[in-house]
Amino acid sequence: MAASQPGRASHGDGAPAVTTVFADGDVPDNIDAMSGDEADLAALGYKQEFKREFSAWTSFAVSFAVMGLLPSIATTMWYGIGYAGPAANTWGWLVSVVFILCIAASMAELASSMPTSGGLYYAAAVLAGPKYGPMAAWVTGWSNWFVQVTGAPSVNWGGASMILAAASIVNPSYVPTNYQTFLLTTFLMIIHACISSMPTLWIAHFNSVGTVINVLALIVTIIIIPTMTTNEPKFQPNSVAWGIQNFTDWPDGVAVLMSFLAICWTMSGYDAPFHLAEECSNASIASPRAIIMTAATGSVFGFVLNTIIAYTITDVDAVINTELGQPWAAYLIQVLPQNAALAVLGLTIVCAFSMGQGCMVAASRVCFAYARDDCFGVLSKPLKKVNRYTLTPVNAVWFNTFVGILLLLLIFGGAAIDAIFSIGAIAAFVAFSIPIFIKIAFVRNKSRRGPWHLGPFSLPIGVLGCAFVLVILPFFNFPSVNGADLTPELMNWTSLVYGAPMLFIIIWFYVDAHKWFKGPKINISHHMHYNEIEGLKVAPNKNVDVETGSTSKSSTA
Repeated sequence: MAASQPGRASHGDGAPAVTTVFADGDVPDNIDAMSGDEADLAALGYKQEFKREFSAWTSFAVSFAVMGLLPSIATTMWYGIGYAGPAANTWGWLVSVVFILCIAASMAELASSMPTSGGLYYAAAVLAGPKYGPMAAWVTGWSNWFVQVTGAPSVNWGGASMILAAASIVNPSYVPTNYQTFLLTTFLMIIHACISSMPTLWIAHFNSVGTVINVLALIVTIIIIPTMTTNEPKFQPNSVAWGIQNFTDWPDGVAVLMSFLAICWTMSGYDAPFHLAEECSNASIASPRAIIMTAATGSVFGFVLNTIIAYTITDVDAVINTELGQPWAAYLIQVLPQNAALAVLGLTIVCAFSMGQGCMVAASRVCFAYARDDCFGVLSKPLKKVNRYTLTPVNAVWFNTFVGILLLLLIFGGAAIDAIFSIGAIAAFVAFSIPIFIKIAFVRNKSRRGPWHLGPFSLPIGVLGCAFVLVILPFFNFPSVNGADLTPELMNWTSLVYGAPMLFIIIWFYVDAHKWFKGPKINISHHMHYNEIEGLKVAPNKNVDVETGSTSKSSTA
């Protein structure tokens, strides 16, 4: 993996070394007067609208907060160890993260060459070319927005469930109700929306603190569980910790593949630095580094915590089907003294709060980037506005909050709430893999590399990542039971909750959106160098509006 020295790499025409929607030879105006980051963004077709107050560390902070290893693992125990037993936590984790790291590396390479908030959506549009770019961007963008808008609700639902489970542990006569979970989750959503509407520097500081707390809480948890466990003996034998306990009606192999849902959902937050690129200094280097830091750190720490769980859990069935309504809380009570269990549960709740806020920030930036290119139709105009006081996309924050609260109504549908997690994993990896697949299948090495790249390993790493996604995604739609045991209450509704909106999005594109959606929109003045655009000959020193094809004389830098 190569990375140049910080600063703006340039070509003979003065354009930064980025892949862009501009035609060959098309250069933004006054580029020599811009900073390196502004020039990179201008070459991508966008003007600088945010303050660049994120660094590689603070981008990693948001990304690691979005990943939230401790609360993610705690919230998704139903879909990992609850499907395939301890094997999902040990060798299942190791197998899956190898491929997840391939996807992260390919994404980091794209982030270096196209450091914009549009992220994967922008990359898909550019790599697919003028003919297929709008459709590729449309599907990628909407799928990515689905995972972003479900992130905060799912995390906050998990956090609210843990808070109410703690109340049940302290007061065994208390049994949480669905409406209490809904109200508490909604309250957490509103708090996170308020924080995410603050100025960028405040948000960066908040997430830096949250990341420190996440790391410390994770380390403390890793120490407390094996040292304070009340198990006799303390640890399960290797045959149990690395063995399959199938709690589904499917064969063991299918159960293991289904358990990858928990791993993929947990490890899906590393794309946040891509979406924060327009607020990050030296973005073409810092953003890909933050992506790799997040994925690598998550892989290692996640394996350690999951292995500890696999070696200490004594009754998987009791944990998954607990009356507390939250398997992490039941696991802690099973293996620790009550006070220690409540302490670890409290740390997890704090981390979940930080994670939910990170999800809200990332989602708002994605929503803003897509609205800037009119993906949301008539809603795009208000959603792409940047608040003049905070210089953040406040409208996008509250729009995502409103949609998230509507999704939380699934709480009253029993197992339907599970679809939020399945959507998170499926929608994320669909969006992750589309631009990577286009690059390895059609573009190959024809795209312009950024200063951080994979060199000759770019193609094989991309192939491994896309093959993994193709294999596992269908299994995330499987219910845990089949045949006569399958009821509407136990059905996995992911294929409907994700598939129906995506089908609508595709039909919308072919019926109407293709008439006005052309992919990423250039919103900065620029000039051409002796080349043509859509058959229009362009002389030097003329400004060109690529939307209308009109020209006007002016002096250029």
